[in-house]
Amino acid sequence: MNLQELQIIKEKALQNHVPIIMDDTLEVVDKILKQLKPKRILEIGTAVGYSAMCFSDYLQENGIIDTIERDVERIKEAKENIVKVGVEEKINILEGDAVEILPTLNEKYDMVFIDAAKGKYPFFLKEALRMLNNNGIILADNILYKGYVMSDYNKHKQRTAVRNLREYIAEVTNNPNLETEILEVGDGLAITKMIM
Repeated sequence: MNLQELQIIKEKALQNHVPIIMDDTLEVVDKILKQLKPKRILEIGTAVGYSAMCFSDYLQENGIIDTIERDVERIKEAKENIVKVGVEEKINILEGDAVEILPTLNEKYDMVFIDAAKGKYPFFLKEALRMLNNNGIILADNILYKGYVMSDYNKHKQRTAVRNLREYIAEVTNNPNLETEILEVGDGLAITKMIM
């Protein structure tokens, strides 16, 4: 993997205000992936491909990341970036809306990384649970959403997103088959495992 190229992509994304995984969040995910040694990862929300490229380093031999993106410009940029970094064998971009694509997938994944439309997190969770391997992990990034989720925030503009993120947290913390830890790294990261 071309780390120099990856750094350039990261800096460009930050300059252009493209939402990419924050460094402290990535550190936590790196540790998880080191232990997990995943064969297949599903990512919901590709953006410019930065997080998928970072995750690809931890895949088992012949492992694959399926990543979903609907923004046409971002897809084009992500494809170019993935080739520049030299990981095109490991990353498969599924083009379109995750709400439509997810129900059509029947793979089993070791990790699902959720980082797309905040208002759709409860739906993403339902689909992720369906496709998760027994020892798999679901990570939901930006789960605390600028602190709004844990405050009494009720402004109209973000109300749906905040409500649905709260619903997601309630589901993963109240479901007796799941064990969830919520970390205050980056913009909040929920780490959910199935309890066998």
